[in-house]
Amino acid sequence: MDLQLLNKVAIVTGASRGIGKAIAETLSAEGMKVVLAARSQADLEALAQSLPNDTLVQAIDLRQQDAGDRVVAATIEKFGRLDVLVNNAGATKRGDFFGFSDDDWTDGFALKFYGAMRLSRAAWTHLQASKGTIVNIIGIGGRTGSAEFTIGGSVNAALMNLTKALADRGIQDGVRVNAVNPGSIATERLQTRIKNYAKEDNIELEEAARRMPQQMKIARFGEPAEIARAVAFLASPQAAYIQGALLDVDGGTTRTL
Repeated sequence: MDLQLLNKVAIVTGASRGIGKAIAETLSAEGMKVVLAARSQADLEALAQSLPNDTLVQAIDLRQQDAGDRVVAATIEKFGRLDVLVNNAGATKRGDFFGFSDDDWTDGFALKFYGAMRLSRAAWTHLQASKGTIVNIIGIGGRTGSAEFTIGGSVNAALMNLTKALADRGIQDGVRVNAVNPGSIATERLQTRIKNYAKEDNIELEEAARRMPQQMKIARFGEPAEIARAVAFLASPQAAYIQGALLDVDGGTTRTL
């Protein structure tokens, strides 16, 4: 299938590793020019050198209030247009609700929710001009509450609502807005969860990695490239009639409606 993304321009946040890196690699392979945004200059530079098409590195902390405006302005200055915004940056603490401080909650929303909101606001008029699209990478924790994921679940639920609200506005403005909710994906963050699981149950890492999917009642963990392919489709004109969708890519973890 031709995704019709050749020579279009995408911003990908959280692009230095994991899911964000896979998204950047996939979009570049489809012929897109990619703006790589994250905090790690070295990791972004290494990724940029490996991609087949033109890139722009933006080493920036998206928790800063003007970061979204700066990334979009740099994109327009270099490429003259913007077609796709992928809001992927953001990680939140897991643990006991009563162990979290106000600062933990503030930080949880600062990057993933406010970073995505500000970038979407800064990018909107340019996406209007290109009839472009926003894809938010959120997470299934926003659908089903979990005692150990109170911050992340709350942030994810808010970002799902923002996705729906911007999709509603996007109908009149010609901007498509959708989201992908990853399940348990084989990234560095998942490795940390596996290590904690192994420690709690006093078992080897390999055994923990085998048991965790069984406990979730899924066949296996997902791969970052599987999320990236879903994003590429949603970002493409081939998905032109998809608006406000929340796509769970989780191996069947989410069983509720």
